[in-house]
Amino acid sequence: MSILEARNPARDAQQKANEGRGWYAVVARTGLVAKGLSYGLVGALAIKLALGDGGTATSRQGALKTVAQHSFGKYVLIALAAGLAAYALWRFIQAYAERPDSEDGALKVWGKRAGYVGRGLVYVSLTYSTVRILAGSGSGQSQNQKAHKSTAMALGWPGGRYIVGAAGLVLLGIAVWNLYRGLARKFEDKWRVNSMGPTVRRWGSRAGVLGHVARFVVFGLIGVFVVKAAYDYDPKDAIGLDGALQKLADASYGPWLLGLTAAGLIAYGIYCLVDARLRDVSANT
Repeated sequence: MSILEARNPARDAQQKANEGRGWYAVVARTGLVAKGLSYGLVGALAIKLALGDGGTATSRQGALKTVAQHSFGKYVLIALAAGLAAYALWRFIQAYAERPDSEDGALKVWGKRAGYVGRGLVYVSLTYSTVRILAGSGSGQSQNQKAHKSTAMALGWPGGRYIVGAAGLVLLGIAVWNLYRGLARKFEDKWRVNSMGPTVRRWGSRAGVLGHVARFVVFGLIGVFVVKAAYDYDPKDAIGLDGALQKLADASYGPWLLGLTAAGLIAYGIYCLVDARLRDVSANT
């Protein structure tokens, strides 16, 4: 091996990313922590609503706005913005670094890349919203209002009803995948063996099951109402995360349903924190 080969910074950085070490691991784990905190905030506010303590159901953007109202909120939001941006960066790197193995075909690899890019874009949007809140110019629109606006725009396109309906079916597919991933504990497949004690792994796994079931409920409700918006050709049927939680609050036994789902979202936040510690964050996993 030549001296040039032995001291190639780009190759060394790529190797660290592929092995889940160095700066890449820090980016991935920081992002997972921020993701967990954002879900935990939504769950905590929904618990407050379920207990009859006032307020309305909210999305992650809404939860961040609530944090901004406190004296320490600015510093929390700065940390969360950095963490959410790190999560987005991690997903984009995964999309770039994804390579086929002996069991993957080209279609599966490109499907994984599309999934990573999609998740990255969601967190770019969430990071942007956080920065706007920090700057004092965050939009007053709720996620529900944004869902109405974007659905109305999509319904106006040629074939818009089918596009919106397909989007709703995709959300339902994500909901079912979360249910399967939770009940089958597939998330444990990405955990490193012997990286933490059995007690933490056991409780982290239980939190993961509850959290994924809660995400199934939330994504399932959003998907159902997006499909309904396409069927009725009415953008006001579409809902966001805040709308899904409010639907639970307004249902029979609403406080109980909302409370259980909110507890599940908090559990998902806890799972993300455990995942940040246990997960194998190699670039192609």
